[in-house]
This record gives sequence, C-alpha cells and structure tokens, in this order.
Amino acid sequence: MKKTKILILTAMLVSTLFSCQKLVEIKETDLIAGDIALKTVTNNEQGIIGAYAAMNVEMGILLNAVFADEVVSADFYNAATVHEWQYSSTDISIRDNFTAFNLYYRIIDRVNRVLQALPAATATVAGDEAKRSRLRGEALFLRAFCHFELYRYYSNSAVGTDLAMAYMETPSLQPQARITVAPYFQKLKADLAAAKPLLPSDFSGTNVYRATQAAAAALQARTALYLKEWNDAITFSTEYINAVPLATRANFPGIWTDANSNETAFKLSRTASLGGRIGSLWRGTSASASNIGAITWTIAQKLWDMYDQTNDIRFSSYAKNEPLLVGTGRKYTRLITKYAGTTYGTATENVADAKVFRTGEMYLIRAEARAENNDLVGAATDLNALRTARITGYTPVVLASKDAAITAIMDERFKELAYEGHRFWDLKRRNLPVVRLTADLPQVNAATTLAAGNFRFLLPIPNAEIQANPVIQQNPGYTN
Repeated sequence: MKKTKILILTAMLVSTLFSCQKLVEIKETDLIAGDIALKTVTNNEQGIIGAYAAMNVEMGILLNAVFADEVVSADFYNAATVHEWQYSSTDISIRDNFTAFNLYYRIIDRVNRVLQALPAATATVAGDEAKRSRLRGEALFLRAFCHFELYRYYSNSAVGTDLAMAYMETPSLQPQARITVAPYFQKLKADLAAAKPLLPSDFSGTNVYRATQAAAAALQARTALYLKEWNDAITFSTEYINAVPLATRANFPGIWTDANSNETAFKLSRTASLGGRIGSLWRGTSASASNIGAITWTIAQKLWDMYDQTNDIRFSSYAKNEPLLVGTGRKYTRLITKYAGTTYGTATENVADAKVFRTGEMYLIRAEARAENNDLVGAATDLNALRTARITGYTPVVLASKDAAITAIMDERFKELAYEGHRFWDLKRRNLPVVRLTADLPQVNAATTLAAGNFRFLLPIPNAEIQANPVIQQNPGYTN
C-alpha cells in the first residue's frame, strides 16, 4: 500500500512538472514587449514622450527649498527630519518625496530601450527618417540629464576619483556598481555631444517642451560649472545666451504665469488635469477667492530681506505680503507666488510649467566661471547685465576681488534662482554651509546651521536599493 502511494505521488509530480513546462512555453498574448511596442518610429516617439512625462523637477525644487534656507514652515510642520537635517536611508520623506534614485533610473531605462529599438524601427510615414534622428538626440539628451540629476543628489564632487553613480547605457536588471566621477562624466559629455547636432535649433512653440540644441548647451554649461571646467562653462553658457536673450523687466513676470516663454529653451508642460500644480509645493488650492488654502512653506525671512522690494521685479514675481491673511491668525502673511498660476479658487490655481533652463542662470554660470578665471571685468559685466534687466534704477558695480565676485554671484543666484532647484546644490558645490536666521527656524532649539562639508549634503542611497543591489556603495555617514 505504501509503495502504491509513492508511485501515485511521483506520477502526480511528474505530471505537474510537465504541465508547468508546457505553460511556460505558451506565448503570452497580453504582453506588449519592446519588439512590438517600439516597432515603428512613431512607437518610439511615444516612448520618448513617456520619458518626458515621467520627469519630476518639482522634487528637486522642493528638496532645495526645504533642505536649504529658502523656506520657513508655515501653517503646519510635517517634514522635521529633512528640514532639520536628521534624515537617514530609511527616512519616509526621503522615500516618498525625494526618490531621485528610482525616478531617474526609470526614465533612463525608458530612453535606453528607445535607443536600442530605434535603428531597426520601421518608418511608416514621410519624415520618419528625420524623426528617427531627432528621437535619438532626445534620448541621449534625456539620458545625460537624468544622470546629471542623480549625480547632484548622491555625489556632486568634481574630484575625478570620487564616486559618482552607475551610468546606464543599456537596459539591464543586473546589479550595478557606482563608478567614479571621471568616467561617469566622460560618458555624460559624450551623450550630450552626440545628441546636440541631432536636436532642432528651433525652441519656439511646442518645441520648448522637448530637447533642443539650446537645451543641450545649457546642460553642458551646468555640467561644466559643477566640474569646475570654467572655459567650457563660459563657452556653453555664451551659446545659450546668444540664442535666448534676457527677458525685459516688463516681460519677466509673464515667464512665471506662462504668458510667455522668455528666457526658456526647455520647460515641462504642466496642467491641472495632469497634476501640474507646482504652486501646491508651498500652498494648497483655495476654497474661494478669499479663502486661501493651507500654507505648508513660505518664503524665508532671510530671502525676503535680500531683495530690493520696491525696484526688483523678481520680488513681486516670486513673493507677496498677502493682505487677505492679515488678522486671520495665520502664522505668516508672506506667500511664495512663483508658480501661483491664476487667482485663488480657480481651476488653474498653482498651475505653471516647470522651467528647466533659463537665461538668468546662464548669465550667472558665465559670471562665476569668469570670476574663477580672474576675469573680474567680465564677471561684473554679466552680473550688472542681469541686475539691470531686473532692477529699476540699478547702478552697476565694480568687483574688487575674486572672493567679492563669488560672494556677489552666490547672493544673486539665491535671489534669481529661488525655488528653481539650485540652492542646496549650490552651497554643496561651493563647500558653503546652510545658515538660517533664528526667525526662520521651524521650532525652538532647532539647529541654525548645516556645516560645510557635512555628510548630509549627500543624500543616502535608498535602503531598499542597498538591500536589492549587493554591489552598490552607500554614501559615507549613513547606515542601513
């Protein structure tokens, strides 16, 4: 009897194994794999559009504001660990709000699949061959852009032997080790150099929402700035400046309401229906024209005091003292109005496009590079040109020394590029501390300073990635 049972059980197991083998061999009918999904040039364009759609520069805008000295907590305070520099690799805010690791590598994987499929993709309509070339340029640009952002989050060193990240050039599920800065940027710069001639020179109309030659030049300039390659920073920023002039003082506010695209060669489209309320980083939507939504973060007193509030068009474009909040018992009456969209209580309140590159940034890149090259006259020329375009009645200055020039340029970056995702990275790359005013502290006894060189200027590699990837290296100072 026992032997019979064993034979029956063995037969059942063999039958099950063969059944499983047959199931595995059955071709799936509900899977659209790369060989089908990216079969035509048009399919590949949809893949590129999907990569653009996934880009989330808002994450960098929020991180730079909250980690640095751009904002102060307002009606409620729910980000204590990140705002007070107490985060770890398992921090919930790092996991949920600043997941650059997964976001940018996911976009990189998408464009790598397009790059892999494009050469054999079928041309189905006239113009597909030209489109194939442009799509390759866009994929290479996006790959470089995403790798640069990963570098800013997790490395941001100009030392060639320091660790950067893994540079992914093909789709892969295999664990990847981090590589050093020198080969990382050799690959990134090669991608940009290959992309640039394939991209359109025209950035007007809807082209502003996709990569162009001017956008590639801007990323080259930004890359050179971080690597301290001053001559290249001058060359590429000048290329952008020549293509995209500064806005007039009259037109500058319209950049932020999307009344125009002045200074902008690349931005990301944001609409209410697609969750594009960038202004909601600072303030919730309003119930009505007189009932202003909850204020999460508002402009720091430190930044508020930096502006010539009467004559500087940036002040009225970025912030306001809201009369409707006076006497309401709210913690602050100051508001961040950059990206505010239309008026309170409307469908497009807090809706605005995300500006990725602007001419104002390029002037400041060139000014800094010229100062580092001891061209104080050139640095002053750029600084004065920018201020003249922004400030009524501005009197040009003379920069007396390199140190004075760098200080002035960093102060101008603070004012010009507020809430555009630069401040925390700027302080890190210049080895400067974050210093907050006592008036901007979130609570009594909170620290005012994150010292220059502190390990928390580098974000931790997410704990989930460390557990899944045995060859990746955590940043110093963090445990898992």
